[in-house]
Amino acid sequence: MITISESAAERLKEMLSEQELPNMFLRLGVTSGGCSGFSYAMGFDDDETESDVYMDVQDLKVVVDKESVKYLNGLEIDFEESGMTGGFTIHNPNATVTCGCGSSFRTATDAGKPSEEPC
Repeated sequence: MITISESAAERLKEMLSEQELPNMFLRLGVTSGGCSGFSYAMGFDDDETESDVYMDVQDLKVVVDKESVKYLNGLEIDFEESGMTGGFTIHNPNATVTCGCGSSFRTATDAGKPSEEPC
């Protein structure tokens, strides 16, 4: 299960409404790399595959590839505004180690493959 806060859902819906293609959805995933071994992938997509898991969260269509589900179960996404800036924050209960930038992690059972380049 993935949780998206009300403020994050509002911001995502606003961003989706600005997309040119009508059937876009939020795609979440995990890729190897980053300082700690895995990096989050979050973006809009309109290409569905048979290896996707579909969820409805806060009236948003959320799609996660089956390989990433085990790393993202329990994930919480929020959107925080701070002065003139703002951004999405991610809390992942599966992450045992995270890097300073917050976009890279590893789990107790899988270290991934850290990249050579810093965050």
